[in-house]
Amino acid sequence: MPLYEYRCEQCSKQFEATQSVHARVEDTECPFCHAQQATRLLSSFSSKVVGDHKPGFAEIKAGAMNNERMDKFAKLPPLNAKRNVPAPNISSDSDPITGIGSGSGS
Repeated sequence: MPLYEYRCEQCSKQFEATQSVHARVEDTECPFCHAQQATRLLSSFSSKVVGDHKPGFAEIKAGAMNNERMDKFAKLPPLNAKRNVPAPNISSDSDPITGIGSGSGS
């Protein structure tokens, strides 16, 4: 069963409770003042891998998906900047300012 962290709304003390995942927050009783006004807190967790852990298929697939997403995001323009528009395709025999060709026969 998981260990949950709570804060009592009446006495403002924090406590931990080992409960089923199906337990309701409203039914949790504060061990200090015995009020049923607890709020479940978000907490971090810790895990430890013992031995030689080799990444399995799930980890490899998740890493590949992350790399694919990062490649897509790298192609997007910055949020606070304008998009870089490439210069129009100008042929080498035209004037870059007017765009009129300098070929013979005029």
